[in-house]
Amino acid sequence: MKILQQAQQMQGRLQEIQDQLQHQTVAGSAGGGMVTVEADGRGQVLRVKLDPSVVSSSDVEMLEDLIVVAVTDAQKKAAALAGAEMGKLTGGLPLPFKLPL
Repeated sequence: MKILQQAQQMQGRLQEIQDQLQHQTVAGSAGGGMVTVEADGRGQVLRVKLDPSVVSSSDVEMLEDLIVVAVTDAQKKAAALAGAEMGKLTGGLPLPFKLPL
């Protein structure tokens, strides 16, 4: 029965971490900050900011590439943040499976 209680406590703590991650933000950027993407701790994109100097109808492909790089950067930072928070839950021990975010 004690293991069931521990599992329930872990599940409750996991839910708390998921809630916390949803309220934390990370920022990814590309082009020296000309494109910035803000995401929550779960990796969901919240905002995209573009420096007006990168908005050019003659070079849409470059802007698209910068956006992809900035989104990827923000998502990597969100994954690192989530990993750090999950590490607190597991005491730093690696799990043989991935916890859901």
